[in-house]
Amino acid sequence: MHGTIHARKIGKKWLAVTWVRDADGRRRQVKRVGTSKQDALTSLQHALDTRPGFGGSDLSGDSPLREVAARWMADIDAQVAAGDRAPNTARVYRGVVRRHVTPALGELRAREATVTRLDGFLQLIRAHHGVALTKTVRTVLNGILGYAVRHGLIPTNPMRDVGRIKGDAKKPARALTDVERERWLAAMDADEIAVRHDLPDLTRIMLATGCRIGEVLALDWAAINFDDKTVAVDWTVVRLERGGGLVRTATKTAAGRRTLHLPGWAVDVLAARRNRGRGSGPVFPNRDGGWRDPSNTSRSLRQARARGGFGWVTSHVFRKTVASVLHDSGLTGREIADQLGHANLRTLEHYIGRRAVGEAAALALEASFGVCVT
Repeated sequence: MHGTIHARKIGKKWLAVTWVRDADGRRRQVKRVGTSKQDALTSLQHALDTRPGFGGSDLSGDSPLREVAARWMADIDAQVAAGDRAPNTARVYRGVVRRHVTPALGELRAREATVTRLDGFLQLIRAHHGVALTKTVRTVLNGILGYAVRHGLIPTNPMRDVGRIKGDAKKPARALTDVERERWLAAMDADEIAVRHDLPDLTRIMLATGCRIGEVLALDWAAINFDDKTVAVDWTVVRLERGGGLVRTATKTAAGRRTLHLPGWAVDVLAARRNRGRGSGPVFPNRDGGWRDPSNTSRSLRQARARGGFGWVTSHVFRKTVASVLHDSGLTGREIADQLGHANLRTLEHYIGRRAVGEAAALALEASFGVCVT
C-alpha cells in the first residue's frame, strides 16, 4: 500500500512523492519528477503500478467493483495475447461484465461484495436468464473477486461461500442413428438453400471428424494430407467483440491440436471439392473466399434443420454422433477424447458420446457411415 501522494514545485520542475510499504514489509519512499504537476503525478502512479510486488497499488477494498473487473479483464486479455486463453473466452467474459456485472454491482466497493449480495444477484440472473448464463456469471465473479484477493483488496473470496448453481437434470446425449443420418443427409442434398450454404459437405466432414464447427471452418487445404488421408486440426475460427471481426486462432487447448485420420468417403468428399477449383485457402470459405462465420453457419444449420424436420439437431449433435459411434465400435475413452480434442475424459459424459489420433476411429467411421454419407 502507498500513503498520501504529495506534489510540489521545485524550480521549473514538479516533484511527486509518497511512501510505500513493499511486499517485504519495509517502508520506502518513491518519487518522480515531471515538467508539470500532472506529469509528475502520472509518472509516480506508473512507477507504483509497475513496482515489483506492488502492482495494482492504486486499488483498495474501497475501489468500485467495476474498476476491479476492468483490471481482471486486462489480465484475461494478456493471457489471450500470450496464447493461454482463447479469444472467445475473453469475448464472453467481457460481455458478461458489460451487460450484467457492471450495471448491477459495478458501484459496490470491493469489500461490499458480500456473500448475501452476490447470492441474491445470481438468483436474479437465474430467474431472468436461466441456469447456463448464471453459471457463466458466477465464473466471472469468481475471477474478479479472486483478482481482488490476489492483490490484497479483500482478505477472502466471498464466491467460495455462494451457493452452487444447480440446473435441471441433464438430458441424455442424443446422437443421430443410422437411419436419421441417412435422412438428414438426404434432406440436406435435396434442400437448395442448404446446398447454396454448403451444408451437405460441411455436415459430412463434421461427421467424419467430430470436430467443432469453428474447427471445421478453420480448415485450409494445407491441413489436408491426401496421401496419408489425414487432417491437421490446429485452428478454430471465432468472432471477436463487436467490430472485432473474425479471427482464425489456435485451438483452445493443447488437446484440441490433433491430427485425425479420415475415412475414405471423407477423402472423396474433399477431393471432389478440390477438383471443383477449391484447392487453396479455406476448405469451407465464405462468398468472398475468406473465413466463414461460425455464428452465421450455425444459423443456416438451424434454418435447414427446421425445413428438414430435425428441430433437435445442432452442430454438437454431430460430435455426439461421432462419440457414440466410436464408443459402440469399442474404442477406449482416451481414444474417443483424442478424436474430439478433449483433455478431460469426464467431458465425454456429455457426449456418450492427442495429437496423431490412431486409425481405429477412421475405420469405425468408415464402417458406420460409409453407406449413408456418400
